[in-house]
Formats: sequence, structure tokens, C-alpha cells
Amino acid sequence: MSKKVQGLENGLTNYGDKGFARYLRRSFAKSMGYTDASLDKPIVGICYTESGFNNCHRHFPEMLEAIKRGVLASGALPVPFPIMSLGEVFLSPTSMVYRNLMAMAVEEMITAQPMDSVVLMGGCDKTVPALLMGAASA
Repeated sequence: MSKKVQGLENGLTNYGDKGFARYLRRSFAKSMGYTDASLDKPIVGICYTESGFNNCHRHFPEMLEAIKRGVLASGALPVPFPIMSLGEVFLSPTSMVYRNLMAMAVEEMITAQPMDSVVLMGGCDKTVPALLMGAASA
């Protein structure tokens, strides 16, 4: 039985040489300060929707840090990535116009990046459905 590919090994870009693709990905990750030990862990993506234009998400910086600590404590590597945010009072004509666009962006970013699981951080009546729709499609 073959071992399930996890972490940075997921979804390697095909350059015609898997070893080169793995080397390239790990070297770029190391340039961001990750160690060999951390890169061998399962990766938990944290999809967050923080924005200065969204009052529902003003507490997200602190919550993101707490989630990262929890992921680290579980033995995985947390990797946050932002996605668009929808704050009703700051969007025109309405945030509903952008909900499906956000869902598509969430789906694409989850499937495009090497992660074993994902935590979704949303906080209002448009971002939460968009996050769930995108994750369900992924």
C-alpha cells in the first residue's frame, strides 16, 4: 500500500521532473523561513477574510494567531492565505453580487495550493456561505 502524499508533496507542478519540482518548492518555502522539519508536517491552510472594509472581521488578526497556535500544537504546519472579504456596508451595489466570485476564489485557492486540510475563517452572512460553498466544491 502506497503512502498518501501530504504536505508540500501535494499537487507538485509538473516540470517533467518530480524531484526538481519538489526541490524548487522546498527551496522557495525555506526562503520564507520554514525548516526541513516543519516542511515534513501535514499542512493546514487557514483561509481568512480579514479586511479593513469589513467590520465583522476586526478581530481576525488575534483569532488567526490563536488558530495558528492550535494547528502547531496538533503537530501540523499552519499556512494562512487571504481571500477576498465582503463587508455589506462598504460594497456597491451589494455584497451578494460578489458572494459567488468569492466562493470560486476559495475553491480555486484550496485546490491549487498544497494543503492537507483547511480552516475557514469567515464572520458574516456573505463570507461564511461563500467559504462553505467554495470548500464544498473543492
